Parts: sequence; C-alpha cells; structure tokens
Amino acid sequence: MSSNKLLPHTGEGIVIDIGTGDGRFVSAAARANPNKFFIGVDANVKALEKPSMKATRKPAKGGLPNAMFVQAAVEDLPDEFNGVADEIHIHFPWGSLLKAVARADVSVLTSLRRIAAPACLLELVIGIDPDRDRSELDRLDIPELTPVFLHSFLIPKYIAAGFEFVEARPLSHSEWSAIETSWARKLQTSTGRTVLLLVFKTPP
Repeated sequence: MSSNKLLPHTGEGIVIDIGTGDGRFVSAAARANPNKFFIGVDANVKALEKPSMKATRKPAKGGLPNAMFVQAAVEDLPDEFNGVADEIHIHFPWGSLLKAVARADVSVLTSLRRIAAPACLLELVIGIDPDRDRSELDRLDIPELTPVFLHSFLIPKYIAAGFEFVEARPLSHSEWSAIETSWARKLQTSTGRTVLLLVFKTPP
C-alpha cells in the first residue's frame, strides 16, 4: 500500500504535515502530487535544514517547487496557515506531540482546527508498543488507546473542537510500514506495535 493512499491525494489543495521530522513524507508526496502544495512543520529547526535545502533546488536537480518547510510548534502555528489546509497529517508523533494528540490537548486541537479549511481531512497515525514504550508512556501519562478510551474520551474531544469523526481502525503492518516516514522505516521490525489510524474532517 502506497503511503499516499491513506487519504486521497488527487486534485489540488494544500497539505500540512505536522511533526514532519526529516520531511520524508512531504518530499515523497510532493513528487507524486505536483498539483498539491505540501508544507512540513516541525518544532525542531535542525531536522528541517536538509529537506529545506533540497526543496529549494532547481526541479532538474531534485527541487520541489510545491513543498516548503516551516519551524513552528503545533500549538502556535503561523497565522498565515489560518484556514488553508485541505489535509492535515500527523504521522507517528512522539514526545510532547504524541501526548498532545493522544490526550486531545485543547490548545493543540484549537490550533489544528484554526488552520483547517472547510472539508479538511485530518489524519492521525499513532504507533505505540505498550512494552517497549512503557517508560515514555508513563512519563507522558498516555493511557492505552483502547476502543473504550477512543470512543468515550478521545474522539469526543476532537468532535468538541470542531472536527467530524470519520473512522478509527488499526493499520496492518503492510499499511503502516509503507508510510514514507523515517519512523515507519525504523519501526518495521517492531512486531508488537499497535498502529492506529484516526481520521476526522471539518464541515464543508
């Protein structure tokens, strides 16, 4: 399964990838979808240096005129993003970003809703190994993402923030390991990892 098939990438639009890291997803998706504009956002400016330099090259030398990278925290996204995102992706968040999306931090959900255009699709891919990640999950106070927790707590929080629920389901190993992110590549041998897909949208 291609990494660009979790959500449709046909037609035009602006796609914002939050917690983009080294920008692998943005770069691959921008090459495959020249009619869309991709923005990779990460709080760590160092991680963005290499993909930013590559994107600004001439197209003949691998540049991506339909991609850019921005240093920003998810709870404080630039005002220029207000209402422009036709798709928002958060793939394999970790640390404070994982805590924010897994516990539905109000300031983060408000920020995501602020940048969403009408009929924007929000895609979250969360991968947790309850054994290997236990110390980090305890540190971040992240509970097990059981169906009861998802449907009684997490999903209602996103709905309260202005998103409509579309689906929640586990991804098979072949699906999540094909996502074009460095985290997906690193975790391919992690057989005990549960990877969840959560999809929301904003009203048209």
